[in-house]
Amino acid sequence: MKELNRIIATDCGSTTTKAILIEKVDGEYRQTYRGEAPTTVEAPFEDVTKGVLNSIQEMEELSGIKMLDGERIITPVNGKVGVDIYISTSSAGGGLQMMVAGAVKSMTAESAQRCALGAGAIVMDVLASNDGRMGHEKIERIRDLRPDMILLSGGTDGGTITHVVEIAEYIAAADPRPRLGSGYNLPLIFAGNRDARDKVSEILGKRTALYITENIRPVLERENLTPARNKIHDIFLEHVMSQAPGYKKLMSWTGAPIMPTPAAVGLIMETIAKKDGINLIGVDIGGATTDTFSVFNGIFNRTVSANLGMSYSISNVLAEAGLANITRWIPFHIDEEDIRNRIKNKMIRPTTIPQTVEELQVEQAIAREALRLALEHHRKLAVGLKGVQQERSISDVFEQKGTGETLIDMLKLDLIVGSGGILSHSPSRAQSMMMMIDAYQPLGITQISVDSIFMMPHLGVLSQVNEKAATDVFVKDCMIYLGTSIAPIGTGRKGEPCFSFKICMPDGNVIEDSISFGDIRIYPLPAGIDAKVELSPARGVDFGEGRGRPVKGVARGGVVGLLLDARGRPLELPNDERKRTDLLKKWFSSVGLYPKKPTQVAE
Repeated sequence: MKELNRIIATDCGSTTTKAILIEKVDGEYRQTYRGEAPTTVEAPFEDVTKGVLNSIQEMEELSGIKMLDGERIITPVNGKVGVDIYISTSSAGGGLQMMVAGAVKSMTAESAQRCALGAGAIVMDVLASNDGRMGHEKIERIRDLRPDMILLSGGTDGGTITHVVEIAEYIAAADPRPRLGSGYNLPLIFAGNRDARDKVSEILGKRTALYITENIRPVLERENLTPARNKIHDIFLEHVMSQAPGYKKLMSWTGAPIMPTPAAVGLIMETIAKKDGINLIGVDIGGATTDTFSVFNGIFNRTVSANLGMSYSISNVLAEAGLANITRWIPFHIDEEDIRNRIKNKMIRPTTIPQTVEELQVEQAIAREALRLALEHHRKLAVGLKGVQQERSISDVFEQKGTGETLIDMLKLDLIVGSGGILSHSPSRAQSMMMMIDAYQPLGITQISVDSIFMMPHLGVLSQVNEKAATDVFVKDCMIYLGTSIAPIGTGRKGEPCFSFKICMPDGNVIEDSISFGDIRIYPLPAGIDAKVELSPARGVDFGEGRGRPVKGVARGGVVGLLLDARGRPLELPNDERKRTDLLKKWFSSVGLYPKKPTQVAE
């Protein structure tokens, strides 16, 4: 691998193109400068490279490093001139939109959905032979959606081909056209039963741009998603990106394949989880969608909650969560009409930011519910393989839900990574930490962090080129470690003992105390500092080793500190409004969440 001393990475988003400069400083890679410009994929420019050049030009002015020669990125580095490599991700033009199809909805179709989501796609619909729709309804749906590509799976190798062929015939009858570009056939990947390849080729070979890859479910007990995911990325570049204005030129500039933005974010999450041997949950909460990522026991999953967001989709959060679930997080009385008006105003004026503490509290209450619902969606897809026979003893019957059980285990979760405007740009880091804790209710000892300026997509594509550079910048510049949450399973009456604790600081200082149910407390613990903790739960309380059993662990520091949460799991709030608002005020005050008096929060 050639030495990389200076790297430009861009993320061409739907509205903004963000550029970062990464340089080698004293043997380690650091993010040094950044630039932004409006994305120019739409009229009047219709050339994505214009926005890229504008964002790099801003970095030139800030850094004093000459990187452009007209419309050419200067390579390689020569003193204060040029860069070694340019890389990019993109979600401009609506990102990658796919339709997936499989034989059985809960098995191969679900595997196909996981495959497409992991490749960074928005899944527009999932077709299956047993999805309850009539043949003509399936044909009409395929014809109407106009996806960028279709992923067809179905059947284990050597099994029956009937259902796969049936779906292939529906696709052929629909004769679907691609969303971008009118002069070429829609790309279709077949990743199903190898015995069906000839028949599928016969039916779809002339009507689509057909690609055949390995079966994503060769046997019931195993998923093989990587070959199909790689093929999705290849086709995204060759077909989808090449039809978007200016992308052919952009592809000629990059030193690595352009990746869909969510795929790049997923890749850096996977890289970090693998490098540190941890389980993590990551979230990117945007204006229109919320992406949730997880890595548990080395298994990566991503889901898109396309109807949950903080501006364009904010009304959907109200519709799905319900008014009561949103108002339960607001520490003052608010009329139903008032909150509905606030939500509608945000939807029609998506770029507005809260001007008062009250407005901020309402917005952060909605964010808690969007995060909670997105994780619920994620749990349903991040599951073990369905249809698999498992040997179980009689005692297991009472403990296991059987096959298809979610992989998300909050007791085994090591790290939560938050991203998106509401989390990355909160007026106080404690607010970001509490939004994630209230939404996810982590158990045991869990580290919490946020992405400082949303550079995870850039680092994801960089990890394909230079993993050290990506991980150096991720740890040093991208992640802001907020601290550690400590919370046991169990509920009790307010004031009853929950757990006692001993915090041993590296400087020899020891804090010993106990905390009662209903309380929450923060101890300062700076970033980069680890403290040993000993936790002794009360009789009915469990830290994962069993009720009443003590546990030992390590709490990592952060800008907020060590947060001890004895509010109970599951977290329940009183139905009575006065009691609930009083309790919220007490909790928010305990962690210094908001100013004592309502003041302006924005300039």
